[in-house]
This record gives sequence, C-alpha cells and structure tokens, in this order.
Amino acid sequence: MHEPSALSLFLEIAMAPDNIPIVGMMFLIGYFTYLGFREARKNDKLIAEGRQNEILRKMQE
Repeated sequence: MHEPSALSLFLEIAMAPDNIPIVGMMFLIGYFTYLGFREARKNDKLIAEGRQNEILRKMQE
C-alpha cells in the first residue's frame, strides 16, 4: 500500500479553509523579517562608516 508523503500531508493540512490565513501570516512574517534585517544591515554599514547621523535623518523623513 502507498503511504502519502510528508509534503502531501502538510499541503492537505495547510490548504484547509481555516488554516489559509495562518499560512498567509507565515509569508508576511518572513517578508517583514527580511525587511527588518535589510534595514539593520544598512544601518550597521552606516555606523561602521561613522555616519550615524544619517540613520536618524532617514528615520525622520
């Protein structure tokens, strides 16, 4: 007898109508985490270059 794969079981659970918003939130969390780390990397680069004042200026724009 053929056993269902882990991926097919996961997709079956994830695509249930009551779980779709949760899956959407997972993508949003990943996206905004990426944006936060990208901004942190830019700020770290400015700090390393001794341009800390530009960080505050960008935040106030």
